[in-house]
Amino acid sequence: MAYEDQCRHSLKPKYDCLLFDVDDTLYPPSSGLSEEVAKNIHEYMVQKIGIEETEVSQMNSVLYRSYGTSMAGLKAIGYDFDNDDYHGSVHGRLPYERLKPDHVLRSLLLSLPIRKVIFSNADKAHVAKVLSRLGLEDCFEGVICFETLNPNNYQAINTPDEIGASIPSYTSKSEILDIINLHGQSNAVSVLPKTPVVCKPFEDAFQQAFKLANIDPQRTVFFDDSVRNIQTGKLMGLHTVLVGKANRTNGADYALESIHNMKEALSVLWEANGDKSEAISFTGKVAIETTVTA
Repeated sequence: MAYEDQCRHSLKPKYDCLLFDVDDTLYPPSSGLSEEVAKNIHEYMVQKIGIEETEVSQMNSVLYRSYGTSMAGLKAIGYDFDNDDYHGSVHGRLPYERLKPDHVLRSLLLSLPIRKVIFSNADKAHVAKVLSRLGLEDCFEGVICFETLNPNNYQAINTPDEIGASIPSYTSKSEILDIINLHGQSNAVSVLPKTPVVCKPFEDAFQQAFKLANIDPQRTVFFDDSVRNIQTGKLMGLHTVLVGKANRTNGADYALESIHNMKEALSVLWEANGDKSEAISFTGKVAIETTVTA
């Protein structure tokens, strides 16, 4: 009996879950959607929040580096706005028609009898639209997104106990510049106000994702285009794949120039499930790169 249990354990696949980011991971950056998102965030900060246009670019850069997303940073420094209004302005106006059905990726995903879960900082409406445009809406078991990571976020801005202290409202030019200058100080991390928003690349977002989707990080492969997200994922025990890059960076187990190269770099996934066929050959004008670093 002990021998049989040992054999069963040795035959157990190494991975039982694939965890995917969405934007610039399931589709290539050449779509231009990321640039459109950046433009919409800029417009929202100027038109809806009232930040001086001359300061938006630098401020947005500081907030993104400090808080993972612009939204998380804006909430942290005291701007109180409706989440749905923000997402509607930033994502709701995107030219989704640029995304086309991806039959190659769909075939790859469906050829693997392994759980597949989405893990995105974006709102559920955006994720749903992207998956629908790509023809991948039925390829994933579940979606972890802004709403699932932040179920109580609508109240969090007014709940000081949850974020350590009440959040002041920084609205004047001098106070905004103080926040920007603060980022360059050696103790900036310890004095920057906390955000009520849970998001990648921070560990609490990964912990929530593992809990929500019942994920064992040691048996999960994580695909993301962000180096920061990949590095945190590696620290959390995930096997990591950096998408959109030709070379591995610290924290990445694999690097793929395109998500279409999954089978070339991670053939072990297919072999573990009884498929030892050659990697899929690609033809036509699909956004595919062939270089794989593993």
